[in-house]
Amino acid sequence: QVQLVESGGGSVQPGGSLRLSCAASGRTFSSYAMGWFRQTPGKEREFAAAISRAGGTSLYADSVKGRFTISRDNAKNTVYLQMISLKPEDTAVYYCAAVIARMTDTFDASNEYSYWGQGTQVTVSS
Repeated sequence: QVQLVESGGGSVQPGGSLRLSCAASGRTFSSYAMGWFRQTPGKEREFAAAISRAGGTSLYADSVKGRFTISRDNAKNTVYLQMISLKPEDTAVYYCAAVIARMTDTFDASNEYSYWGQGTQVTVSS
């Protein structure tokens, strides 16, 4: 089992940047594929980015491609989401998620993930 804690959210102006972090407990972090999702009130949780166990494969939603970068540091049990050129429509609660996976797997469906963090708010507004 793994516990996930997100941090790094906040308020930023359009065009600004933020880096989210998700720290995982446990000694088997490298066994998990990781993902970032986001959700706004009244809407379904939306996929943003995913990364494979060793970080060799990544996957992005079209809406964030070219602006968001997912990465991980298995020595620190942490996955990151670097966000640049932020837009008001990026405003959401951002969640990280984890699932035991094969080495190169990535997943863009929320129901594939077994563990979730509590979320961190990102607000993009002038």
